[in-house]
Amino acid sequence: MSQLKIPVQTVHSGILQENAVMLGDKSMKRLKIPAHGTIQLTFGSFRQEVTVIPVPKSDSLRLNEGLARRLGLRQRLKLNASYSSGSRNLRLGPLIGVLVSRDHPEHPDRVFGQITMFCRELTNACHAQGAYVYFFTPEALESRSTTIQGWVYDEGWRKLSLPVADVINNRLTTRKVENKPSVQHFLADVKSRYGTHFFNEKFLDKTEVFEALAQDPALQRYLPESHALNGFAILKRMCSNYPSVFLKPVRGSLGKGILRISKEDGGGYRLLSTTPLGTRKQSYPSLAKLFASIAPKMKTTRYQIQQGLPLMELGRRPVDFRALVQKNGNGKWGVTSIVARTAGSNHFVSNLARGGTLSTVREAIGKSNLPPGAKESSQVQLPRAALAIARGVETYIPAHFGELGIDLALDQSGRIWLLEVNSKPSKNDNTPLNDQKIRPSVKQMILYCRYLAGL
Repeated sequence: MSQLKIPVQTVHSGILQENAVMLGDKSMKRLKIPAHGTIQLTFGSFRQEVTVIPVPKSDSLRLNEGLARRLGLRQRLKLNASYSSGSRNLRLGPLIGVLVSRDHPEHPDRVFGQITMFCRELTNACHAQGAYVYFFTPEALESRSTTIQGWVYDEGWRKLSLPVADVINNRLTTRKVENKPSVQHFLADVKSRYGTHFFNEKFLDKTEVFEALAQDPALQRYLPESHALNGFAILKRMCSNYPSVFLKPVRGSLGKGILRISKEDGGGYRLLSTTPLGTRKQSYPSLAKLFASIAPKMKTTRYQIQQGLPLMELGRRPVDFRALVQKNGNGKWGVTSIVARTAGSNHFVSNLARGGTLSTVREAIGKSNLPPGAKESSQVQLPRAALAIARGVETYIPAHFGELGIDLALDQSGRIWLLEVNSKPSKNDNTPLNDQKIRPSVKQMILYCRYLAGL
């Protein structure tokens, strides 16, 4: 199969019919496409038989404006093109779809809220790599439809009718929306009808992850003791085994709703809880009284109880590490980045949403209270642990993931622990957009989409 990146142009209907395309003779020779023959043009789910008209001294592909409209192509751009002589199929793309929770047409500069700048950056990166991306919401889905109403960026956000994408990235932010019948039916339909690849297809919950990874003896060393909190007995046992324990909402994120329980010198127990303003502290004379105070929460929220860890600290503030692990252009896991997160003042969790601050791994470990030998080894071992955990998630949890946010911690001896795995790493706007600068994480995502699509 021959492949190259070619400029795509739209021409007036009077010059070219909708069932024909004009292709530069240089591109035809490189792709090995026979002149004046009939081939199938493919773009995502779109398929049409077209006659190829060679154009001397040109390398571009020219489409009738009606055909371009059906493809959702509005601007002059370059797309990857591959030709299979066996099937006489000219494929463009890949066409990438990103499923987002909501859009805001009334705010044209922030159509997708906090992730708008990420969507722009992804659009720019796709243009650079010969791919094409659009963004759509669950409201745009219709069962058995061959097109989707999606947003593209062309000197402003525009809504167009587009083919179903070759690859879809699930960026839905709530389980409720993800589990809608319309969403699940659509995904099953396009997978079976078009062979569409769909990655990060579901949220993970904390208990599911820890139970899955515990099946692998090589990963057990990273796992703090964790259980589903199903009553007083497990709370009592964990509190007798460890100086402190954490209660984490099984389906929580951004540090919301986390509780920390520790023994007090006088024999009672202290409960710390996260709030937007800082940490709330409460004391109880007995564990039974403490449990009675949190029991109402357990009626509406499932919790995971986890062994408390004596974390590495900076200035008496706990530190953890967020590794972004992504599939690459060969379909293999790689560590794109790791950053250290230090808890904010008056907080016992390090999430940025709770006032945490970022630094490099080297800087954080260098300033830490770790033993000298552990400082050296941990910088090598952290990415290795993140990779091993990503492979474990893929092995033991039956779902397709292309990127994972893996939260790791070092205890004060330098041992690595897993805190959490997130299947929807944040893409919120936290850096100014630079049209010339595209983050490695965005480039890596497109390379994986190209790998999935075979383009």
